Amino acid sequence: MNKIALVTGATSGIGEACARKLAMIGYNMIITGRRAERLDAVAHELSAMGVGVITLEFDVRDREAAAAAINSLPPEWQDIDVLVNNAGGALGLEPEYEGNFEDWDTMIDANVKGLLTMTRLIVPGMVQRDRGHVVNIGSVAGDAAYANGNVYCATKAAVKALSDGLRIDVAHTRVRVTNIKPGLVETNFSVIRFHGDKEKADNVYKGIQPLTGADIAECVAFAVSAPEHVQIAELLVLATHQASGSVIVRK
Repeated sequence: MNKIALVTGATSGIGEACARKLAMIGYNMIITGRRAERLDAVAHELSAMGVGVITLEFDVRDREAAAAAINSLPPEWQDIDVLVNNAGGALGLEPEYEGNFEDWDTMIDANVKGLLTMTRLIVPGMVQRDRGHVVNIGSVAGDAAYANGNVYCATKAAVKALSDGLRIDVAHTRVRVTNIKPGLVETNFSVIRFHGDKEKADNVYKGIQPLTGADIAECVAFAVSAPEHVQIAELLVLATHQASGSVIVRK
C-alpha cells in the first residue's frame, strides 16, 4: 500500500491543494473537513489520480468527533505517514480592544486546540512506528503581530511554538516536524475573515500577485519528500512584493 497522508481542512484553499499535490506524488489520502459535498467532490478528483481516498467529515474544534473519526479508520489506513494540520483560519480585523469574543473562540479552538487534537490523535502512532511527518500550516503572522491581527497572530505564534515543542519531543525518533509559514495567499481565507464581504476580501490582494494554495502545496511536497535524515524545520514563503507580515508593496 502507498504511504498515507491526512490533510485537515481539505475542502478548499491550501488544504485542498495539499491533498491534490500529495495524491499526485503517490500518497493515499485521508481528507477531512466540515462540508460533506465538498469532501466528496475533492475525493472524486483524487480517486481519478489512481490513489485510495477516505473522507472524514468533522470539525477539528470538536474533539470527540475528531477522535471518533480517526478511530473509525480501517486498520490498513491507521498507519498515517504524513499529517498536514491545515484546518483553521482568521476572523475579524479589529483592534484587540474591540474584538469579537466568538471570533476569538473560533480561531483559538481551530488554529490551536484543533491542531493539538489532531497531533495528539495521530502522532503517538508515528512515535511507536518510529517514522512520520507532521506539517503544520502556520503563518508569517506568527513571527510578528500586525495591525488589527492580534488574536489571529497569537494563534499562529502558538503554531510556531507547538511545532518547535513537538520537534523537541520527538527528536529521539525519526518523526519530522515542519512549520510552513505563508504570507499573502489568495484563497477563501479573506472572505471568511470578513464574514463573507467579498469586496473587502478582494482589497487584501489588490496591487500584488499573491501566493496560491498550489504554491504552498509545493512547499509541503518539498518538505515531506526530503531524504529521511533531512528535516525542514520551517519554511517562510512570501509573495515577491511582500517583505514581512506588514510590509507589502502594491503596484
